[in-house]
Amino acid sequence: MHHSFLLLSLAFASLLTGHAIAQEQPAMSEPTQKHEWLQKFSGTWTTKSEASMGPEQPPVQCEGTMTSRMLGGFWLINNMKGDYAGTPMNGIQTIGFDTTKKKYVGTWVDSMTSFMWHYQGQVDTTGKILTLEAEGPNFMTDGTTTKFEDIYEFKSENDLSIKSRILAEDGKWVTFMSGIATRSKSD
Repeated sequence: MHHSFLLLSLAFASLLTGHAIAQEQPAMSEPTQKHEWLQKFSGTWTTKSEASMGPEQPPVQCEGTMTSRMLGGFWLINNMKGDYAGTPMNGIQTIGFDTTKKKYVGTWVDSMTSFMWHYQGQVDTTGKILTLEAEGPNFMTDGTTTKFEDIYEFKSENDLSIKSRILAEDGKWVTFMSGIATRSKSD
């Protein structure tokens, strides 16, 4: 009898503890307006750009596609495929809004490098321009890192200007890639 009472008491205590823990768990967060802003990218885009990897090198024309979709209302996933100077390239970008940092954050990886980029940035007051900042390998010099910016400007609902800049040694921003993306299909 004593053994049964002990088991019953332990079962009841477990039930109460589990119920208390379940009540203490915070509610799942919901996407904010900052997350919803990223839905502007959703769809399939045709991209055309020109890139220059230094003053001595001629610009390279690049064409491709960008397929953009939301993941759970919090994250934008951009899958970029294209041709860079005759070499196929595939890149994957994530962008979300970190409610703790109060900044857009993200990553970039691609098939041409082993470096993972980490972004932070903001949308401007017009609500049309997202600027993401990162630090990474300086392709204009060997062995150093520098600051970069990727700037996405919605010219209209279906027209997106894309620009990438590098902070040169003289402290000036140099645009090394600029292009346009035109939405060909909405999600």
